Amino acid sequence: MPLPFIVLDRSAVLLLGVCAGSAIGLGFAGHAGSSAPAVKAPVCAIPATTNAAPPEVIAARLCGSVPQKQLIATLRQGRPVRVAVFGDSYGDGVWWALQQQLPRASFDVVKYSQPATGFTHYKRLNIEAHTAEQIGSEAIDIAVVSFGANDALGIVTDDGKYGPMLGERWKTQIAARLDRFVGLLRRHHAMVYWVGLPRMREAQTDADIGAVNAFYASEMARLDVPVIDTRPLVSDKKGQYADYLPAPGSGKPTLLRAGDGIHMSMAGYLWITKGLATRISDYVDATRAIDTAPASAPEVAQ
Repeated sequence: MPLPFIVLDRSAVLLLGVCAGSAIGLGFAGHAGSSAPAVKAPVCAIPATTNAAPPEVIAARLCGSVPQKQLIATLRQGRPVRVAVFGDSYGDGVWWALQQQLPRASFDVVKYSQPATGFTHYKRLNIEAHTAEQIGSEAIDIAVVSFGANDALGIVTDDGKYGPMLGERWKTQIAARLDRFVGLLRRHHAMVYWVGLPRMREAQTDADIGAVNAFYASEMARLDVPVIDTRPLVSDKKGQYADYLPAPGSGKPTLLRAGDGIHMSMAGYLWITKGLATRISDYVDATRAIDTAPASAPEVAQ
């Protein structure tokens, strides 16, 4: 009979591939002569419900997540889990919503988002340089990113050439920027999530932003970053734009969108991030459960 964890998606498989290295690294963190006390490698259990869990939670339960070394250090030191939120005005809303839903005693949800920014706006603000300056030497346990609402336009590439939206030159340049941005977050040992955009009210805006959103989602898949697809969460039964949707349980119509037909209402931001908040909590709980070491941690290399 096949084991219950055989059917995993691509992200989980890649994360599981580093299981042995993560465990060995933690096991030898307190070697003779080090200033840190000896620590045990995490004990990894195979849960019966593996197939129902998100890939990073599966990997965490099986000791296969590289960012866990940062998160384990945070948990052993008794510090709140640091959740850094990056993005444009959508990022602002995502930050607020996660701050409401993640317990403040256990999570520190930090706002790094800034309206009117994006990966096509480097002449105004270089996202990579700005983010590196914002973070500094701070550790990040989890990074949540939401860009794209301002990116449905052409660019001037780094070599001074014009790249029309979603043309090959545009795709090559933006993909390189995304690579470097995700790499920056991972150098801080963050577990990275990408929050996609919902449908827009106006047809052309929906087509343009939707196309950019799809490209960003495909790039995140290539980089093995979990993507939160918000479109089905706030679309009607036909998959179309909806200002109101019935609340679960009561069925009461709930206003989810802002008046501009682009952004969310405050209830809407809570709506699209509820699953992500649960997913983050599950990831942290899975990491905490497999870590049986004493309440002290080796310093995490930057």
